[in-house]
Amino acid sequence: MGVFVFLPLVLPLTAWPVARLAAHHLHPRMATWLLTGVSGVLAVCSTLCLALLMVVGTAQLPGNPLPDGWSDPEVRAAVPYDEVAGKVAIPTLIAVLASCARAAWRHHRVRRRAGRALAGLPATSVVVLPDETPYAYALPGRKDRVVVTTSMLATLTGPERRALFAHERAHLDARHHRFLLTVQLAARANPFLRPLRTAVTYTTERWADEEAATRIGSRRTVARAVGKAALISQGAPSVTLAGFAASAGPVPRRVAALLGPAPAARLWPSLFTTAGLAAWGAAAGTTVSALSSANSAVTLFLILKASTPL
Repeated sequence: MGVFVFLPLVLPLTAWPVARLAAHHLHPRMATWLLTGVSGVLAVCSTLCLALLMVVGTAQLPGNPLPDGWSDPEVRAAVPYDEVAGKVAIPTLIAVLASCARAAWRHHRVRRRAGRALAGLPATSVVVLPDETPYAYALPGRKDRVVVTTSMLATLTGPERRALFAHERAHLDARHHRFLLTVQLAARANPFLRPLRTAVTYTTERWADEEAATRIGSRRTVARAVGKAALISQGAPSVTLAGFAASAGPVPRRVAALLGPAPAARLWPSLFTTAGLAAWGAAAGTTVSALSSANSAVTLFLILKASTPL
């Protein structure tokens, strides 16, 4: 395996340039799919890398239940610095799995509690709560709902209300909570992927903004609704479920984007642009990470199989 087994741990750094450039130069839909896909693949590869290193480290522990042949010098020689890397990988992988499980459980728990809170209300697509705190969010589930308070509606005009509902419906229709949960788990698996999580949080909001502008036919109205909702929502309870309503994000950037022309819906950026170079660099890093993980996994499997007594 050589040093290739360590590559998936650091190759997420190759995706850093595209995290910001994609948000500025690609259509939000394309940027969301690209960044989420890159995050997911890189996270799986780095976790597999840790698992491979853990096998070597676990085989060195006295009293382990693994076959004796797995701790032979020939097996350990397949991993550089096996004495250190193998043993460090054990607590690291445990911490990664525990962090991802905690994030997934929190997502499930908050979603379930929110559903229970609305269980006694009519099964309508829009739920208006009599609350003096202004907020709105999209609640995915078997019956998708948009939840908004009377205080929020009272501060918006008719067209702005339609823009707000169109924005939240766009979150539900595109299943943005799945993108957000994926990048959240990826960032827990590898901290180097946190910039991509931040970028996807922003691009999903921009995606919903653009969908809302298309549905109501006025980018300026959506911009006013976004700005007003952000101003009056200061101090509102934060939404903890990935995908209820992603964080408001850099609101001035969103408003400025809505006041400008609609982004071009290109499937993939040209190589002869800064965003294109970053996207191809991220794709190359992701491919190398996947190939390195596959090579290391197959190599270690063959080594362990050869050293396992029949």
